Amino acid sequence: MERYTKIEEVGRGGFGVVWKAKNKQTGEIVAIKMVTNKRFETWEECINLREVKSLRRMNHPNIVKLKEVIKEQGTLYFVFEYLDFNLLHLIEHKKRTGATSFPESLVRDWCFRVFQGLAHMHERGYFHRDLKPENLLLSEGRVIKIADMGLAREIDSQPPYTEYVMTRWYRPPEVILNSPDYGPAVDMWSMGAIMAELFTLFPLFDGLDEADQMYKICCVLGTPTEKDWPEGIRPAKILNYKFPQCEGIYLPGLIPSACPDAINLIQSLCSWDPCKRPTPAQALKHPFFRSCYRVPAPLPEQKYSIKSNLKKQHPIQRPVNVKNDVVSDADNKFTKLAIYNGFGKPSQPLQNPLPQSTTTVLMEMINRWNNQKSNMCAGRSEVMLPHKKIDLPLSLC
Repeated sequence: MERYTKIEEVGRGGFGVVWKAKNKQTGEIVAIKMVTNKRFETWEECINLREVKSLRRMNHPNIVKLKEVIKEQGTLYFVFEYLDFNLLHLIEHKKRTGATSFPESLVRDWCFRVFQGLAHMHERGYFHRDLKPENLLLSEGRVIKIADMGLAREIDSQPPYTEYVMTRWYRPPEVILNSPDYGPAVDMWSMGAIMAELFTLFPLFDGLDEADQMYKICCVLGTPTEKDWPEGIRPAKILNYKFPQCEGIYLPGLIPSACPDAINLIQSLCSWDPCKRPTPAQALKHPFFRSCYRVPAPLPEQKYSIKSNLKKQHPIQRPVNVKNDVVSDADNKFTKLAIYNGFGKPSQPLQNPLPQSTTTVLMEMINRWNNQKSNMCAGRSEVMLPHKKIDLPLSLC
């Protein structure tokens, strides 16, 4: 750790402390997470942590990059790339300005990027289990990245899973009911709640405790039925749990700044039944993100001069005439057009002189054209060469 200088503390939790720091050698600003809730005696203990194993398998522009792991005197340090702030900071700042929502284009861009990161994460065999605004970091360039893989779990691992995971406001109903075999669909529920919060600047399900959390969910979505969530209703009956009886709220009225496509996506993400929630890859194909797949605009039309355009068509340099004469700058555009099409680039010496036989043939053609000027076609262009006047038919240009 002697290679880093601590600048300031930027976060603290049950796991430990996060510092903003500077690399003394390179000057790079990084985030250093110091794990204080456990001592590590061996290096093997460190590399077997789920957070380390998961981040080593991931390399995506929308997932925070782990730069190195340091163990000193039994304490473990994670060195991450540093980002300026998290999504919660932006939400609180937006509230202070008196705004009621982020622009739809910004919400679309952020969510699209987070779903790309989640798709990569799920494809690599992990789900996050703690998505919330605090764990979505942003830079000044509007790049958003998923952070804090401390609760990440392998998708193919065997249940039962830890029951107390995820921050309450972003916790899906199956976790609230202590289901031991939840899966990656829990991340999609959290994303639905986060997306709604970006449109209102307030949590969609802001329960005070577990019971109140379920009540808030039922108030918004309505009480689930056997059709809505068969795998949830049956265990609830076994546990003798009764869902709060609510009709639900008209979601467009609750989130007036969201367009119909956004409402539809939030509703599908916050489905009672985990099996009905889209995967990250499916969410990316939702109509709400249609504009994110726009075809790039064509490049602006490049206006080449006659000289440069024809140079591309005829890269082989040809002599202007057999005497290496130079064409005057006073020649008009038709003169230049004819020269480039028929005789090559002016103002340069002859590179490969023509054989004498070829020279003789060309001179005969020039004389014949001058002598038969009156018999040529009406459409033509004139080429002014020093000492000689040559008329070329357009068919030769």
